[in-house]
Amino acid sequence: MRKRLQNASSREKGAIKPKLIVRNLSISLDGYIAGPNQGPDNPLGEGGESLHEWCFATKTWHGYVGTEGGVTGVDDDFMAAGDVGIGATIMGRNMFGPIRGPWQDEEWQGWWGDNPPYHHDTFVLTHHERPSLPMQGGTTFHFVNDTPEAVLQQAFKAADGKDVRLGGGSATVRQFLRAGLVDEMHLAVVPLLLGGGARLYDDLGTLPGYTISSVVRSPAVTHLRFTRTA
Repeated sequence: MRKRLQNASSREKGAIKPKLIVRNLSISLDGYIAGPNQGPDNPLGEGGESLHEWCFATKTWHGYVGTEGGVTGVDDDFMAAGDVGIGATIMGRNMFGPIRGPWQDEEWQGWWGDNPPYHHDTFVLTHHERPSLPMQGGTTFHFVNDTPEAVLQQAFKAADGKDVRLGGGSATVRQFLRAGLVDEMHLAVVPLLLGGGARLYDDLGTLPGYTISSVVRSPAVTHLRFTRTA
């Protein structure tokens, strides 16, 4: 299973054009990828952390945080494939941190400490630009105020032939979906209802131009992969 998922990357032999990809995006049955009332002490919103319990249980996640154990199988395969072939990341400001409006200072450097998990150029969409922020481990955050098309071109250039990963939050993913720029999207559908928060499906209709290319179930979640049609 893991080999098949890794081969699904557009960087497999014979691929030519890099892609914009959403991977391992957890979502509730009612369409929320974060709970309500997000803040510094509750970055995923009320109930939002439960969306990611399937991730936390995997052997790959345990490896990320330096602990022993974790389960293998379908969920672990998807987690392990999440970084394969990725050369740059795009995210919204809401994913970078809880601060809204103009930056009061440059003290906030993200949720992830001195060594964020990206290890490549990461583009943060914001109406309030600030200087690029180099971090340990090769991550550099670039704060950009531009169209999805222009930011994607910057990210493709930084990725140097590899794919670009699109992170959250929900408004950012919707923006790129509406522009028809997302080539592949993997949603991990968690069997719970949040009832509020950051909703993904608003203003997207039936996702015209995309088809469900695979459905894989585990005891914890259902993995859906959407692919943009020609």
